[in-house]
Amino acid sequence: MKIISYGGGVQSTALLVLAAQGRIDYSTFLFANVGDDSEHPATLTYIREIAVPYAATAGLALQELHRRRRNGATETLMQRLTKPESRSIPIPVRMANGAPGRRNCTVDFKIKVVGRWLREHGATAQAPATVGIGISLDEIHRANRRRREPHEQIEYPLLDLRLRRDDCERIIAGAGLPIPPKSSCFFCPFRTVDAWRYQRENEPDLFARSVQLERAINVRRTALGRDPAYLTRFGRPLDEAIDIQPSAKDSDAGDGTCDSGWCMT
Repeated sequence: MKIISYGGGVQSTALLVLAAQGRIDYSTFLFANVGDDSEHPATLTYIREIAVPYAATAGLALQELHRRRRNGATETLMQRLTKPESRSIPIPVRMANGAPGRRNCTVDFKIKVVGRWLREHGATAQAPATVGIGISLDEIHRANRRRREPHEQIEYPLLDLRLRRDDCERIIAGAGLPIPPKSSCFFCPFRTVDAWRYQRENEPDLFARSVQLERAINVRRTALGRDPAYLTRFGRPLDEAIDIQPSAKDSDAGDGTCDSGWCMT
């Protein structure tokens, strides 16, 4: 069994094109959707309106997966974050001392979701599935940070082909497809300052929802007697931390995207 973990961004869409062209031997692509209320809407639109039809035309399967509870109900990351009785935060919020909190979102809502599908389709520790991840040559440092499950064997087709992100963009454009937006949860604390500023200026509804989420998290933390936590590294509420006008102190080299199929880990 061979699958690509599809994130909806540039690198994993390049893998989709390469598979359609017969340059890599994969026919199944799995997109673990953390929730329509959590994924960036532009990513969902690209996947459903561009990537899925393209895959179908090429004879490839691009399946959308969701986290399921034991009773069969689906659970989104936003639902987990806003659950009144929850005592933990599964996204890497910044604590009062500036340190990032625990990050369970990637494992619970992407890796385990894909892993469950693999096991249901026959993958075992004795017969592991091959899982292709879209890490490109310019981010090779990420290749050994990915959590590895017993029922899977990880491959990096873009590294094998010595392809960088700009190569991926050329491959996508050469296939006649638009370049996908960077994929991530719209409230991800790994978003850059510029990305937050763009959201505030151009996606005010998403920014308002991010502010609301941060406030809800801190209402619960206050009730538990805990220090506040924030979606940025500035140690203050999002709507105060993100100014429209950039400044030198805003320099931020982070990149909270899930383009390759797994979040950065």
